[in-house]
Amino acid sequence: MRLRQRLENLPVGRKLLAALLVLLAAVMLVANLAFISAAYWITQESMAPQALHTLGRLIASPTLSKEALHSSASAEALLKRLDDYAPLRAAVIYDSNGNSLAQLQRGEKLQLPQQLSHLQNWRETAFRTNLLVDLPHPSGRPGALLLVASSELPGAFYTGTLTASLVILAFSVLLWMLVARQIKRLVTKPIRRLEELSRQVTREENYALRANRGNQDEIGSLADAFNTMLMRMEAREQQLKRARDDAQQAFDQAQSLAEETRHSNRKLELEVQVRSKIEKKLTGFQNYLNSIIDSMPSALIALDEQLYVTQWNQEASALSGTRLEEALNQPVFLAFPPLKPFLPQLKRTAEQHRVEKIERVTWHKDEEPHHYALTFYPLMGSAGRGVVIRIDDITQRLALEEMMVQSEKMLSVGGLAAGMAHEINNPLGAILHNVQNIRRRLSPGLEKNVEQAEQAGVSLPAIEHYMEAREVPRLLDGIQQAGQRAAKIVSHMLSFSRRSDRQLSPCDLPALIDQALEIAGNDFDLTDSFDFKTLEIVRQFDPLLGPVAGTANELEQVLLNLLKNAAQAIHQRDEDTEPGRIILRTRQAGSWAEVQVEDNGTGMSEAVRKRIFEPFFTTKEVGQGTGLGLAVSYFIITNNHKGQMEVHSTPGQGTCFTLRLPLASLPDHTGL
Repeated sequence: MRLRQRLENLPVGRKLLAALLVLLAAVMLVANLAFISAAYWITQESMAPQALHTLGRLIASPTLSKEALHSSASAEALLKRLDDYAPLRAAVIYDSNGNSLAQLQRGEKLQLPQQLSHLQNWRETAFRTNLLVDLPHPSGRPGALLLVASSELPGAFYTGTLTASLVILAFSVLLWMLVARQIKRLVTKPIRRLEELSRQVTREENYALRANRGNQDEIGSLADAFNTMLMRMEAREQQLKRARDDAQQAFDQAQSLAEETRHSNRKLELEVQVRSKIEKKLTGFQNYLNSIIDSMPSALIALDEQLYVTQWNQEASALSGTRLEEALNQPVFLAFPPLKPFLPQLKRTAEQHRVEKIERVTWHKDEEPHHYALTFYPLMGSAGRGVVIRIDDITQRLALEEMMVQSEKMLSVGGLAAGMAHEINNPLGAILHNVQNIRRRLSPGLEKNVEQAEQAGVSLPAIEHYMEAREVPRLLDGIQQAGQRAAKIVSHMLSFSRRSDRQLSPCDLPALIDQALEIAGNDFDLTDSFDFKTLEIVRQFDPLLGPVAGTANELEQVLLNLLKNAAQAIHQRDEDTEPGRIILRTRQAGSWAEVQVEDNGTGMSEAVRKRIFEPFFTTKEVGQGTGLGLAVSYFIITNNHKGQMEVHSTPGQGTCFTLRLPLASLPDHTGL
């Protein structure tokens, strides 16, 4: 790495000389190697085989062949005569049986085959020129002579090669010195002159100096480029001088303006301070307005003319499930999908600048239906036009309106019941009393009846037989049942007109529910239609909910009415795709104790749901119901217990009644 750095730091002339020297050395090395290789190849491929063939024919003559195969000593003596023959490296004489008689080795000993049969294997591993010659013998079986040529060149060859290389090297050095002198004259000196000129320009900062062009080569072009650079630098220097003069004038003017600028800065600082205070007040006012908007119970959404969201309060996030950062600068139907059906009204508000109202829409929140009122206001001002959407939750208001309507109906019915009850009770009492007297007058168990029949000349058994034939007892049963039914209706009507002055006592809701279930299971009307006990009853009671103030028998009556209605709704299903199920829940909701009775029956439409608590309203067949069960239940919960009663229903899916009783402090019955 250091040698490479030194070579890179050499002057250009020396780099060229070094390259030329390396080139000459490489050429000499390659030429010598090529010459030696060629001589070796010629010796091995041409001279050695020819010498071996000559030597083989000489020894294969009958005289020498007979002498060589005579004995080992004669064979070894013959081979010693060949010791001075330079091209020969080794020789072996084999007898007629193929065994080695004698060997000749020159230089490092070779592993020659001792048997003629091993000669083929030896040739495959020995890379030397060899020749096998048959030696005739008078006995008829010839012997063999193996000659191995030498691979070394004669020493005179190397001496001659070295001498020629030295002569070539001396000539190359002379040539290199001549070339180096020319390189120094043509390359190094012009570059040195340019270097000295550049140092002089740098030292004296005199850009008027110029370099001699010299030859018409690359160095001459470099001198022209250097002169061009000096001319441009001289022009740039003059421009800089003029610029310095202009800058000095500008500096003088700037100093005169500095004072004015300082006065202006003081005024700007005061304005910035005032503006900062105003911005802080505006920011505080904006935050105050945002807090007011976020604190409003209504969802407020501001839109621009293209109906993109520009303002979004917390109630809108809670209602839509979309956060503020996700809703801003988005189309309103993407940020709040339920508003998509009302895009025509929004466009009319934005284009015609008039208020649009949607009195009631129903959306589900927390898996429960909620009712909302929508109002679209046109937004006009200097900042642009748009629409403001206000969404009000009117679920509670609608519930209160329904409760008020029901309460008014109850009051009107109560006044009607108070006037009618006494007028109807007297005829009903007479009818029921007379039916009882008719049964007593026809009874054969009374002696007075028997005496009167004998005096009239008739028999009571005959009269009884006639009455049975004409179904008179069945007619009397119908009169008595109708009277009792009318009396029961009057009793329910009277309960509307009376104010409850009962003392409320602690009631265990789970116990009341279980008792109502037991009564419903033994109810004659339900048992006559279907088996109430086959329904699946699911109890979901809150163990933390304590006793509730109430009247046990009235609450039990309400629960019994709800259970009977749920069982009948389940029984009226067209398809029993799933078993009938009634779910009973108790839980605490704020300051209320809630009781829910949910079924998977037929459900009811919205029109029926609105009238379900009206007195005498029923969906049952004539003779199956009076329409007062739910009305009385509503009166017991709202009037007698100051609670609430609601119903949610979906046609074909089921109905859920919710009773809410206040969790007020229970009266003290200990007397302490």
